[in-house]
Order: sequence, then C-alpha cells, then structure tokens
Amino acid sequence: MNERELDELFAGARTETEADRGAAERFLSGHRQRVAQQRSQTRTVRAGWISALLASAAVVTGLLALRPDGALPSSAAYDAYQSALGEGW
Repeated sequence: MNERELDELFAGARTETEADRGAAERFLSGHRQRVAQQRSQTRTVRAGWISALLASAAVVTGLLALRPDGALPSSAAYDAYQSALGEGW
C-alpha cells in the first residue's frame, strides 16, 4: 500500500455516512435519557436529605423552645407573691 492509497483509505474512513448518523443518534438519545434519569434521581435524593434535615432542625428547635425551665428557686416564688400581694401576705 502506498501513500496515496493510504490517504484515500483515511479520507473514506472520515467521510460520514447515513449509517454513521443513525448510530450516533441512537447513542445520543440513549445517553441523554440516562443522564436525565441520573439527574432526576439526584434531585430526589437531595430533596429527601434536605427535607429530613429541615424536619430534624424543626424538632430540635421545638424541643428547645417548649422545654420547661425547671423549678424556680423559693426566693423567686416569694418575690413574685410579695410583689403581687404586697408586704406581709
């Protein structure tokens, strides 16, 4: 095989045919479908984690906001009664 025949062979291999276009379109349509599925699954997983995180934060905040402060010391209770009822109640 000489150089001219080799150049013709390579030129023929680079020429796009109808079969090449069909194969490329089949590959690209499948590839696009797989990428779309992966993206939707990623969004679903991400949304699941975000909602779980927000729900956990809401529960912790609710527990911290609603928990009782504990019993008041007796002097604070006495001061409250004294201020409400006056001296010597």
